Amino acid sequence: MARLQILVTNDDGWDAPGLAALKALAARFGDVHVVAPRDPHSYAGHRVTTDAPMVLSATAPAEYHLSGTPADCVRVALTAMAIPFDFVLSGINRGGNLGVDIYSSGTVAAAREAAFLGKPAIAISQYVQRGRPLDWSESARIATPTIERLLSQPHQTKEYWNVNLPHLETGAVAPELECTPDNEPLDVQFRREGDQLAFSGSYIGRPRTAGRDVELCFGGAVTISRLHV
Repeated sequence: MARLQILVTNDDGWDAPGLAALKALAARFGDVHVVAPRDPHSYAGHRVTTDAPMVLSATAPAEYHLSGTPADCVRVALTAMAIPFDFVLSGINRGGNLGVDIYSSGTVAAAREAAFLGKPAIAISQYVQRGRPLDWSESARIATPTIERLLSQPHQTKEYWNVNLPHLETGAVAPELECTPDNEPLDVQFRREGDQLAFSGSYIGRPRTAGRDVELCFGGAVTISRLHV
């Protein structure tokens, strides 16, 4: 496979360990260029900035951070940088982006923005089990065969993939399963203290549909959902 020109971004911020893991993974397949948010933008969804200037600052050769959202980063990179990008990778997010998470996720929004602009993209997220340590090198190891396959296979215009990695013991093997995103809601609960409301729902306690991404990833599989805009 010819080396690709790959744009890497995320929503956890330019200095997040998941972004570093994704950069190293992507470098196996192409020339990596990074435009990532200067600040964390988890749960920002597909918010974009059109009412104020943004600052683009170099942090290393071929690496920048932007004072904008994940979708902004992709917009700027694909329209204002003279680089013929072949693919956009977004992640590796700390936390799953399963089922209805795709609508609030900045990680997935970056991949969706790429699809809007005609570039194939993959959003990659790492589901985290509470109380278990996370090894980002293991995340990269588990993700590598999936990313290699998706980078090399034919793709349609205006499509992108949402990939979620299970949280496994070191060295464990995870099956790859293509599936539909779950459409069940999150476990939406709030704790009220006076006039303040604090979200208290359980991510692992969310409803799930048999054979869809939430159940399969929680059960130890790498889930892959092909999405379109």
